[in-house]
Amino acid sequence: MYEELALYIDGEFRPGSEGAGEHVINPATEEELAFLPHASKSDLDRALASAADAFKVWRDTSAYERSRILWTAGELIRERADAIGRTLTMEEGKTLAEAVLEVNVAADIFQWYAEEGRRAYGRLIPSRLPGTRQMVIREPVGPVAAFTPWNFPAVTPARKMAGALAGGCSCILKPSEETPGTAVAMTRALHEAGLPKGVLNLVFGVPAEVSEHLIPSPVIRKVTFTGSIAVGKHLTRLAADGMKRTTMELGGHAPVVVFDDVDVDKAATVAAGGKFRNAGQVCVSPTRFFVHEKVYGKFVKKFTEIASGMKLGDGLDTSVDMGPLANNRRVDAIDALVTNARSCGADVTTGGERIGNQGYFYSPTVLADVPDNARMMYEEPFGPVAPMQSWSDFDEVMEKANGLEFGLAAYAFTSSTQRATEVSERLETGLVGVNHCAISFAETPFGGVKESGYGHEGGTEGLDAYLTSKFVTQMNA
Repeated sequence: MYEELALYIDGEFRPGSEGAGEHVINPATEEELAFLPHASKSDLDRALASAADAFKVWRDTSAYERSRILWTAGELIRERADAIGRTLTMEEGKTLAEAVLEVNVAADIFQWYAEEGRRAYGRLIPSRLPGTRQMVIREPVGPVAAFTPWNFPAVTPARKMAGALAGGCSCILKPSEETPGTAVAMTRALHEAGLPKGVLNLVFGVPAEVSEHLIPSPVIRKVTFTGSIAVGKHLTRLAADGMKRTTMELGGHAPVVVFDDVDVDKAATVAAGGKFRNAGQVCVSPTRFFVHEKVYGKFVKKFTEIASGMKLGDGLDTSVDMGPLANNRRVDAIDALVTNARSCGADVTTGGERIGNQGYFYSPTVLADVPDNARMMYEEPFGPVAPMQSWSDFDEVMEKANGLEFGLAAYAFTSSTQRATEVSERLETGLVGVNHCAISFAETPFGGVKESGYGHEGGTEGLDAYLTSKFVTQMNA
C-alpha cells in the first residue's frame, strides 16, 4: 500500500550507493512504513553531473514538448490521486480527504505550469537608433536545487518541480525524509510521461549534508527552499557565495482580525476550518486570533464548540476530522507552548493535552485571554492550537498584527467593504484572506515579506523565478 522508495538519478530509480538510510514512520501508529535510502556524496555528484548535462538538452526542448510532458504527468498524478493520497496520509498523518485533495492540487500545478511555460514571453522595445531591433529574451536560469518540508508532501514539491521544468531548468529535488513517498510517486509520473533523463533528480539524506554539498556546486544556479526561517537564512548564506538566485518561503504566524460586524457563527466556522486543517501544520494557518470585544465571547464559544466536537484518529479512517501531528517533536513543542500560556494566565477552553499513548495525537486546543508575553503569541506554534485576544482599537490591533518579524499570511473577517479594503492595505504580509482562508492556488502568487522570505511560487511570478532576462540589440549590417 505504501510507495516503494528509491533515489532517482540520471533517469533511473536506484538505492543509495553506500546503503545508508532511515525508516519512515507512520505518525498515527508509530509503525515503520519503509526504509528510505540516503544519497552518498558520489550519488549527489552523479545527480549534479546529470542535471548539468540534462539542462543543455531541456533548455533547447521546445516549450510545446515540455508542456506535453508536464501535462501528461499531471494526468497520471490525477489518475493515481487515491493511491498517492493514501501514501501521503500514511507518512504525514493528515486525513485521507485532505491528502487526496492535495494530490489533485499538485496535478493542477503541473498542468497549470504546462500551459504557463508556453507563455514565457519576451518583448520588443522600440529603438531610438535607426535600423536597430531591441529584444528582451526570457531564458532558463539553470539547474535548480530544491528543498521541501514534510507538511505538504505533494503541493510543495510540485510547485518547485513544475515551475523549474516549465521554465526549461533541470532540477535536483530533496524532499523531507519523513514524507518521501509522495515525491517518489510524482517522480514516477514524470518518468512515465517521458521526461528526459537527468532533467529531474530526486535525492534524500541528512539535510545539512545534502544542502551543503549541492548548493556550493558550480552546477547549481538557483536555490528554492520552503521551511523554517533559521534554515532559510543558512541556505541563503550558502547560495550567496556563488551569487545564486534564491526563493525562500519561510515561516509564518498569521494574525486573524475579526470585526464586530461579522456573522459570528459563520466566521468562527470558517476560521476553525482553516486553523485545524492538517492539524494546524500549515505555514499560512490562522494562528493569532484578535477578536473585537463586542463579539469576543460568542466567537470563542463557537470556536470552542467546533474544536471540542472534532474526531481525532488515523487519517485513513474516513470518519476522522483531524489526524495526528506529523512527528513527536510537534507534540512536545505544542505541549510546551500550551503549558507556558497556562502559566501566563491563559484560559484553556478545550483541549490542551496529548491524546492516547500511540501515535502523535494532540487535541484541538483553544485558549482564551492569552497575554502578549505567552510564547505562542510570538513563536509560530505549527499545530492545532488557537490563542485568542480581544481588541477595541483598530490602530492598536494593527500594531499587534504587524508587530512580529513574520509576514507570510493574514486574515480578516468583516461585512464592510471599506473595512476589508483598509485592513488588507494595512496588513504587512504577502498573502491576505478576507472572509475566507483559501489563499493558495496554482495560478496565484504565494510568498511572504519580512523574515517570512522573498520570491514567489505559483502564478506568473512562480515561472519568472526560474527565468532570466537577456537584452539583445541587433543592427542591420
